[in-house]
Amino acid sequence: MPDVYDRLPKVELHCHLEGTISPTTVAELASKNGHRLPVPHVEDLYSYDSLDGFLKVFWFVQEMLATPEDWERAAYESVVQAAPHGLRYGETFFTPARHLSAGQDLGGIVEGITRGFEAAEAETGVRCMAICDMDRAYGGAAGLQLIEQLVELRRAGRADRVIGIGMDSTELGVDPRDYVPAFELARSAGLRRTAHAGEDTGPDNIEMALDVLGAERVDHGLSILQDPELTDRVASERVPLDVCPNSNVLIANKVGSLAEHPFQRMREAGLLATLNTDDPAMTDLDLGKEYRSVAEALDLSFDDMAGVALDGVEACWLDDSDKRRLRTEFEREIAEIRADTT
Repeated sequence: MPDVYDRLPKVELHCHLEGTISPTTVAELASKNGHRLPVPHVEDLYSYDSLDGFLKVFWFVQEMLATPEDWERAAYESVVQAAPHGLRYGETFFTPARHLSAGQDLGGIVEGITRGFEAAEAETGVRCMAICDMDRAYGGAAGLQLIEQLVELRRAGRADRVIGIGMDSTELGVDPRDYVPAFELARSAGLRRTAHAGEDTGPDNIEMALDVLGAERVDHGLSILQDPELTDRVASERVPLDVCPNSNVLIANKVGSLAEHPFQRMREAGLLATLNTDDPAMTDLDLGKEYRSVAEALDLSFDDMAGVALDGVEACWLDDSDKRRLRTEFEREIAEIRADTT
């Protein structure tokens, strides 16, 4: 029987589709699409010592997604691999800027992702929606062009699985104000909004994401506790922070160890801090490992982690009736786990 942390039902709100692709799949896609791996052995591919080093590997993996069928495979495998570790509902990022600049069509990418999610949902019962991320390395004008294309697809009924927009990649040297037009367009079109902020920058970057861009969630938010006033505000407004402790240690190298991670202090400050894997294949993670390792490192109980899982329901972008239904299902499953372990 799976352990309690695999059985615990979970929502995931900060996971990049490109970061779920296993080394074996990367190698197969590279061979199919005529690419040479940058390392002699594929098992050595996911090795890095900084966020920028990670991004170089991430960008290589992105290049392996050359056709709608490649995106479909990645989307399908991401859900099927996560389901045994407790995933019940996910809102998954994809970042198409690199692909669009290489000549791919956004409609084809979205349709591939949609087919993959639909096939996985039919097989596992896990529902997943997509978040279209702007890549900050390409600038604000490219971001606006991307959201314009997405809005057109949505109006044509071709992007119903895309629930919102976000912004990722490097934070350093980027002015969030360059992305105001894109965020405004997304808001006016009824798309939800989030942004990576405060992982590689201070809390001022988080504040700008909220007040300048109008983000409804913050991805990472690692530096928020440096600003007590902002912390109190975000806690009182129940703005979700989609935190990725293992990623902060293994990818961004912003925290020395899980035991030093501020996740529990975030929770104690009243923040709606959720738990997520970010790029699980690239860090040998799954949702069960994420919850288990954080619980062990921070001395958190099963009840503590059940509370985190329930907060994931609050933080997601389902409508209120779907949230109530999902929360009821989570509470039933959590009660069953408690009964089996007492």
